[in-house]
Amino acid sequence: MQRIPIRMFTICGISELPDQRDRSVTHVLSILDPDHPDPEAFGAYDPHHRTILRFHDIIHPIPGMILPTPQDVESILRFGEDVMEEGDERTEGHLLVHCHMGVSRSTAAMLTLMAQSNPDESEDALFERLAEIRPQAWPNSLMVDFADGLLSRNGRLTDALRRHYGRQIRRMPNYVQVMHDLGRSREVEMAA
Repeated sequence: MQRIPIRMFTICGISELPDQRDRSVTHVLSILDPDHPDPEAFGAYDPHHRTILRFHDIIHPIPGMILPTPQDVESILRFGEDVMEEGDERTEGHLLVHCHMGVSRSTAAMLTLMAQSNPDESEDALFERLAEIRPQAWPNSLMVDFADGLLSRNGRLTDALRRHYGRQIRRMPNYVQVMHDLGRSREVEMAA
């Protein structure tokens, strides 16, 4: 599989979308809560390829909320395949992946796309690049687990995620309380 024909990668939250409109975005993966309206910011963007997925940022079932599924991660991988098929060496592609805050679902999706397009790159190197793109990255563990299986990484992505969580907690100790408050204590425990 060839490398993704993208030269610039951006991860952001909805509130940051207006800041990206003049950055020649060519591909967008939007991950929104099921009831969230489509962000108006895209009306000001140049023409681009966009895919929208809708599910909540949760890692275990919660009544009234939609859990990410393997089919959602398959949709992310199909988006990646579409991007690779559209590749043109003359085009400087810019991939933007966003969710509500640009911390969890979008970083899990970007990690999935990077792992897909770079099958020989080590999992730790992928997480290092992810943190360079979005320093506050705390990828949704359920999505990463699905990607691990779908990409035949045999648990290596999930193991690297544990190490990534540990680094993030050392860098930003407040994440421990934030994740507990969000019902994501299991991810904090993964870092131990």
